Amino acid sequence: MTNMDQTDFIHPVVRVGKRACDIVIGSIAMLVLALAYVPVAIAIKLTSRGPVLYRQLRVGQAEPHLTRLFYLYKFRTMYIDAEKRGAVWASANDPRVTPVGRFMRKTRIDELPQALNVLKGEMSIVGPRPERPVFFQKLETEIPFYVERTFGVKPGITGLAQVNQGYDASIEDVRSKVSYDHAYAMRLMDPLDWIKTDIWIILRTFTTMILGRGQ
Repeated sequence: MTNMDQTDFIHPVVRVGKRACDIVIGSIAMLVLALAYVPVAIAIKLTSRGPVLYRQLRVGQAEPHLTRLFYLYKFRTMYIDAEKRGAVWASANDPRVTPVGRFMRKTRIDELPQALNVLKGEMSIVGPRPERPVFFQKLETEIPFYVERTFGVKPGITGLAQVNQGYDASIEDVRSKVSYDHAYAMRLMDPLDWIKTDIWIILRTFTTMILGRGQ
């Protein structure tokens, strides 16, 4: 997948089936979001000032002649002045994260608003994690085949790299994730491989949410 023009490697059945699954699961997630919004909003407002939701520019699917950008939606988990000195990666016991935000990250509740991104077609339920533009150029320079990880593939709420490693805390974390992202893309060439892989990833993600194993 080093040729930027070869973005049609995904099996036609997988492409249609993946979008259908995104619509079904995304709609269910929107229903959960609607039910959870009020208690989550109250918890956020009672423990820190600032908006309940926030949006952040992310790098989306890459195509032969352009790379798409979109705004990713999340429940706010950090204090509003968390990045006044510039953007940095999250870390274990990050002091920028609010107490409620820490719980939401562990259970992945903060990711629920991304169901809107999925229904809009900007993201998929499963895929490579979308990176922030502020980090993207550095990663592109330092990590071979980094850009190719999203050629023809929409970024995902969860993915093979995420369930194996969790959040990124450094360039080395991202470097080790790239191989997982390319391995996932290869699964999209065969419908049976895709179904088995996505089911496994989604089950692993639910386990993380239920047991609070997120970062």
